[in-house]
Order: sequence, then C-alpha cells, then structure tokens
Amino acid sequence: MPEPVPARLTVLPSGRPGRGRLYVNLPDGRAVAWYDRQANRISLLADPHREAVLAALRPYLTGAPAVGPPPVPTAAALRRLALPPDRDLAPNRPGEALLGELAFGSPGGRERHRIRQALGVQQRMGDRLDGLEGGGWRILHCVPVRGLGRIDHLVIGPGGVFCVRTVAGRRQRVVVGDLLIGVGRSEPRPEPRWIRRAAAAAAGALGTPVGAALAVVDASRLDVAPTVRDIRVLEPATAPAAFAAAPATLKPPEVEALFGLARDIRTWRGW
Repeated sequence: MPEPVPARLTVLPSGRPGRGRLYVNLPDGRAVAWYDRQANRISLLADPHREAVLAALRPYLTGAPAVGPPPVPTAAALRRLALPPDRDLAPNRPGEALLGELAFGSPGGRERHRIRQALGVQQRMGDRLDGLEGGGWRILHCVPVRGLGRIDHLVIGPGGVFCVRTVAGRRQRVVVGDLLIGVGRSEPRPEPRWIRRAAAAAAGALGTPVGAALAVVDASRLDVAPTVRDIRVLEPATAPAAFAAAPATLKPPEVEALFGLARDIRTWRGW
C-alpha cells in the first residue's frame, strides 16, 4: 500500500490527459514540484518538500524517476512560458470547437448528431497523431485560421509541417478527386480545395512549406484519383507511419521554434 498523501499537498494535471505534467501544489496554490511523465523526471522547486512530494506523486510514477532541480530552460521553452493561456493553442483537444458547441450551444437533434459524428472522427485521428509526439513530432488541434474556419490538426516534426482535415467515411465508399471528395451517394464536398487553401495560409503564417493531408475515417473503401499528387490521403491506422517515414527536413530546434510560433493564436489572426 502506498503511503498516504500529505493533506497539505495536492497533485493537479496540466495539458492533455496522460501527456502533460503533474504539478504538486501547496494549499495556497504555489507549485513546489512537477512530474514530467514523458521524461520520467520530478523537478523540485523546494528541496525541503522532497519527501512529501515523492509521497504525493508515488501513485503516478513509472519506474524510478530522476529527481532534482528544474533543468535550465531553452529559449523556446522561455517563450512558451511567457505565452498567456488565452493565446496558447497547445492545450486544445481534438475537436475542441465541437466540444464547445455541444457543451454551450443548443443544436437540434440532427445537428447534434452531425456534430457528434464530426467530433468522433477528429478525436480518433487526433489520438493517433498524438502518438507521434514521442518521436520528435508536435501536434496542435483545432487551429483557427481567419476566413477558413479551423485546421483540424497541425502536425510539425522532422518530416515537415502538415495541415490535416478529417473526413467521416461513414462506412461507405470514399472517392478523392482533385477538387472534390465524395462519400457514398451524398453531395461531393470541396475538401481538397479547402485543405490546399489551409496549407497555403499556414505556410504564409509560419514562413515555411506546409503540406496538405486529408484523413478519411471509417471508409468501407477509399479510392484516390491518380492525379491527386499534392495531397496526402491517410487513414488513422496508417497516418502515424506515413508521417514518421517522411524524409527529414527539420532539425529538433526548428521543430520547437515552429511549434512555439504555431501555438500562439496571434500567428493566425492575419490569415
């Protein structure tokens, strides 16, 4: 049985579930330590609280973590720390805007069904893309671009930067053409044109080439016209491997710099 957690310390998560830090706070809200689950490291801000911090975090630890003072922050980390929460897109979950519509809007039955369906495919694709983060990739979800709505997922990593638009296949045949995408017998939609425009806007905002990708979720069959060469057409099961196999064009500091720029909502307000 683990030792009881000291009543005067609380453990609070930050960031996406399972991926962010765990902060250990005093009753007045001041942090005395944090646990980085990916690095398996406890950073202590107050050494006298060391034993109490270890006891509080014990149920959450994986293996034997490194324990010590916080590492010296890089320039990119300092820029991220200076970003106010209302300007930071990094905490966005897949389908963040749709979650807001369901929680605070009042859509009717048919519209609510449409929103839930769109949310489901964004969450499935977002979860698969989040799995890339251990390989040097950074993922943003629900990035607002003026005049275009929102980019479902922005993928930044060694293989470059990519805008990803999710499409619900609804267990039907999906046909991707140069200008339109058809799902079953429903009216074709201009998703290929939209994702090209979104990628161009992202390239202008970030000052770097950005690729376009369509992620088709739950299609019974997926057909892509041979003339579609400038858009990656992906499915959740194969998307992480496809991005991971992309030839390396960015170094880790460049990835972090682009991620720091992309997570600031002000970057997107001019586009």
